[in-house]
Amino acid sequence: VQLQAFGGGLVQAGGSLRLSCEVSGSTVNNYRMGWFRQPPGKEREFVAAISQSAITTYYAESVKSRFTISRDNTKKTVYLQMNSLKPEDTAIYYCAATNFGTYYSVASYDYWGRGTLVTVSS
Repeated sequence: VQLQAFGGGLVQAGGSLRLSCEVSGSTVNNYRMGWFRQPPGKEREFVAAISQSAITTYYAESVKSRFTISRDNTKKTVYLQMNSLKPEDTAIYYCAATNFGTYYSVASYDYWGRGTLVTVSS
């Protein structure tokens, strides 16, 4: 499974960005998909996850009500809509895939894409 994240960039506080993650090499329907981020000098942390059927979504408390995760299995793509961005959202954002395991745990995810940098200026 190969993952590729797109859509990062520089945005002012209060602005929006939409990240995309394209999946290739396998049937995306088999995987729970997650977004994680790694702020400068910090460890990678959970942001959001979505079940295989898109029925269930999960969010970190810090992004709940501001970020929305979604997926289009026909396009083999997962999205992260980020609104009301804050400087503390600045990080490299990664998409990841797993068949099972704890949705918020980095260790549960088997496949990772290269990250995309999001910078939020104050």
